[in-house]
Amino acid sequence: MVDKDHQLNSPDESTIEETNTNKNRMEIRFSCGEEGIKKYIEDGWVILEEYTEEKICTWKSVPATKDCDMDKDKGCKITKPDKIGKESIYLLEK
Repeated sequence: MVDKDHQLNSPDESTIEETNTNKNRMEIRFSCGEEGIKKYIEDGWVILEEYTEEKICTWKSVPATKDCDMDKDKGCKITKPDKIGKESIYLLEK
C-alpha cells in the first residue's frame, strides 16, 4: 500500500488497491480528535485492523533561555509540542 503525507485534522486515504479476490483495501487515518470512520462503515467498508498512535497536534514557540527576547532575537526561540493527541489508523476492506 502507498501512504500519502497527511495533514493535521484531515483524513488520509491511501491508494485503494485491488486484491486477487476482487476486494478493495484502504488505509485511512484520523488525527487529533477527528472521527469519520462511521461514513465508511455505512458505505459497506469493513475494518480489518485498527490501532492508535500518539501524535503531536499543535506546536508552540518558547524562549530557549530565561533572558531570551523572542521578538528581537528569533534565533533564541525553540519549537516544542503543545498538544498531544491520538491518531487512529484503520485498514478497511470492501
